[in-house]
Amino acid sequence: MIRRKELLEEIEKDLMGRNRSSYLENLRIFEAMYQEAKHFGVLPPQDPLEGIEVDIRIARAVNVRKAPRKNRSRSRQE
Repeated sequence: MIRRKELLEEIEKDLMGRNRSSYLENLRIFEAMYQEAKHFGVLPPQDPLEGIEVDIRIARAVNVRKAPRKNRSRSRQE
């Protein structure tokens, strides 16, 4: 539990102000992480469609559209 929220926020602001990273620095870090993943055999995946069923199920659950209700605005009709 955080007891001194104000102090924590002050420290976070100070750290964010001092540690501004540039686009090029972020790109360099990303490329190094990608090369490391390739070195360990994690990327690229051997079967790109592995796990696609789970992704499809999640997408269907997240993108569900409700059917429009009839007579939604009865007060407008009266």
